[in-house]
Amino acid sequence: MKIDLNSDMGEGFGPYRLCDDEALMDVVSSANIACGFHAGDPDTMARMVRLAKARGVGIGAHPGFPDRLGFGRREMPVEADEMRQQVLYQLGALTAIAKGEGVPVAHIGFHAAMGNMINRDPALADLIMQTIRSVDPELIVFSMPNSEIERAATRAGLRTLTLFLVDRAYDAAGQLVSRKLPNSVLKEEATVRARVRQFLESGTVTTTDNQTIEVRARSILVHSDTPSSLELARIVRSEIEAAGATIAPAREVLA
Repeated sequence: MKIDLNSDMGEGFGPYRLCDDEALMDVVSSANIACGFHAGDPDTMARMVRLAKARGVGIGAHPGFPDRLGFGRREMPVEADEMRQQVLYQLGALTAIAKGEGVPVAHIGFHAAMGNMINRDPALADLIMQTIRSVDPELIVFSMPNSEIERAATRAGLRTLTLFLVDRAYDAAGQLVSRKLPNSVLKEEATVRARVRQFLESGTVTTTDNQTIEVRARSILVHSDTPSSLELARIVRSEIEAAGATIAPAREVLA
């Protein structure tokens, strides 16, 4: 079985860096590159694209709200068409930079508050998915399983790759626990290793109230801003390989 291992990349700005992108790029198979709004800038985006190209890592757009101070995790009162233009602006920027380096953008996944707002509104989700399709109908949409984004992408005729967020706690409904609550971000290496093994062996995750629920996913996400993200990503990769699976970019997983 092929499984994608992805992480958000280039989420710094100018000389400021959130994590060791270079080392992390050696571990993952897909990179979700910040497109200049919640984080990132043209030079950083180009550096991420070049790193991904050199390592055979799939390139993806990671659009978010223009809120650097809040790191794109605060919702903004934007109209539907305004959000559409924000997505187009960011996707277009990364597509142009990638084209300049001779590589394609393979997927798109929304950052934080932008994704949360799209997921709550079926009409907005349809609009954004049709927008993505108008740019490139071959783009793969990264999403949580059983989400409005996944359903809207399917309605738009786009392929989806669903995610297991290994460093985030889940509730009994299969939703992520709010970052405002304690223990919502999982940082312990032993905990992450156990969760990966459980997912690979049974396709399940244990929730905060000790229920076991199914997670229908073919990609594992490690957030680059999680403390010790590099080591956590290495643990995930080692567990995938130990299980006999192959780590591959999104397009190869869905081929």
